[in-house]
Formats: sequence, structure tokens, C-alpha cells
Amino acid sequence: MFKRIMVPVDLDHADKLDKALAAAADLARLYNASLTVAGVISTAPGHGVHNPAEYQARLAEFARDQTDKRGVAFEPMALTSHDPAVDLDVRLQQAAKEGGIDLVVMASHVPAFRDHFFGSNAGYLVTHLGISVFVVR
Repeated sequence: MFKRIMVPVDLDHADKLDKALAAAADLARLYNASLTVAGVISTAPGHGVHNPAEYQARLAEFARDQTDKRGVAFEPMALTSHDPAVDLDVRLQQAAKEGGIDLVVMASHVPAFRDHFFGSNAGYLVTHLGISVFVVR
């Protein structure tokens, strides 16, 4: 049913991704699908990493850890952006389309007051991608 699964990740909040990563691993195992963790990083130095190459290494280490923990292969996909706060959703949408992704599994949060006006990343992908998006709370 699914061939390529993408899990958007924010490494600064990796502790909140466990349920989504477990669900994605289970689905990848069930459908013998490939599994990609995708993260978006600024081209400018930021907290935690100094450049996109350093972020790529950190994301690759995260993918290896998830592979070891869950028994299914996770591949890293580091995406760059001049301003991730502005175009995170668009970069994830582009990556899904260019990568032939047919399912996105992503963590979400309980909607806050702000989300009623600005929407969430998950909400954007649900309404703008022509593929299945599984939002895990």
C-alpha cells in the first residue's frame, strides 16, 4: 500500500517524536516501505548546529539511533532553507513530492489558541499534499 514514508523531525524536540517514529516504523515494516526522517535547517548558523553539513551529520546519527532502536532502516534527509520558520511547510511539501513519498507520518501537538489563526505544520501538509498524512498526537 505504501512504498515511501517520510517523518518530519525537529531534533530540538526529539523527545516528543517517539509515538510518530514508532508508528512510522510499524507501517514501514508492515508494508515493506522505505522510511525517511526529514529535517529542515537554516543555511545560517543557529543553536545546536553551525552549518547544514553539521546538521546532516546530526540527522544521520539520529536516523542510525532510530534504526537500531526500532529494527527498521531510517534514512536521513536534511533540507535547507533561508528561513525555516517561514517556509518549513513548503520545503517539506517539496521534499515529499520530489522524493516520491506516498505517506507522511508526523507528530503534532495539542492545538493552542494560536493554531486557530495560523494553523499547524501538520494542518498545512494535510491540506496541501495530495498524499496521505498520518498525524500522531
